[in-house]
Amino acid sequence: MRPMKPFRKIYVEISNRCNLRCSFCPGTARPLGAMTEGDFARLLPKLRPYTDFLYFHLMGEPLCHPQLGRFLELAGEAGFRVILTTNGTLLPRLREVLLGAPALHKVNVSLQAFEGSGMAMDFDTYLGGCFAFGKAAAGKKIVCYRLWNRGGLDSCNPAILRALEQAFPQPWVQERRGIRLQDRVYLELGEKFDWPDLSAPQTAGEIHCYGLKDQLGILWDGTVVPCCLDHEGDIPLGNVFHQELSEILGSPRAEALKKGFRTGNPPEPLCRRCGYATRFSAGSAR
Repeated sequence: MRPMKPFRKIYVEISNRCNLRCSFCPGTARPLGAMTEGDFARLLPKLRPYTDFLYFHLMGEPLCHPQLGRFLELAGEAGFRVILTTNGTLLPRLREVLLGAPALHKVNVSLQAFEGSGMAMDFDTYLGGCFAFGKAAAGKKIVCYRLWNRGGLDSCNPAILRALEQAFPQPWVQERRGIRLQDRVYLELGEKFDWPDLSAPQTAGEIHCYGLKDQLGILWDGTVVPCCLDHEGDIPLGNVFHQELSEILGSPRAEALKKGFRTGNPPEPLCRRCGYATRFSAGSAR
């Protein structure tokens, strides 16, 4: 058996550009940009001792990156498996690229993007493209349709669920990872959550997080952040393009944060204003 690596996953923001402006997404005030092929190729050997799974996610729409296919190829050559999260609008255009990538393990599709973004694409066209990808991927890749919007903009959910049932007829099976619609095709339902925001009130009680224990994030410019929700890079721990990851993770700031998560008292103001933190008490992970 191979030894376990330190992190179950590392989030890599290959770009923070997106083709939608969703109400449930905080967006970013950071400069817009994207990793180059050279940046990504330099990053991979730095991450290899730390994880087997790369998540193309943080801010931005990964399917907007013009070199996505090449990035998937490089990740596979380096021995990684890749999970990506998408709003689904570009799945028809990139279906063959994604299905033909051996490194691609899973695709999360945020179906709440339809109602949350006011997209120009009509309802049936959008869902048709998302569901056609799931059918084509069934048995080859894991596809997870997400509706993480209960308590928010969720009035389209009944219509989306009816369309899902037409595309993937019942019976559906409740499993640990979600509701199985078909072989390796799932549905996840969840509550809307508030992204961490330095201007928000502090969260009461203890704060526990998987940041720097189960995961970390790398922004497109190489900035290392403790988790997938530090969308503005408010807790910059270092830059992986200029430092070794071991140096960054062993820094006083990172060590203090790890200790704070263990004790329920993280020192960073952003962590005390994270609406997602309550999910960790139930064992959920993004």
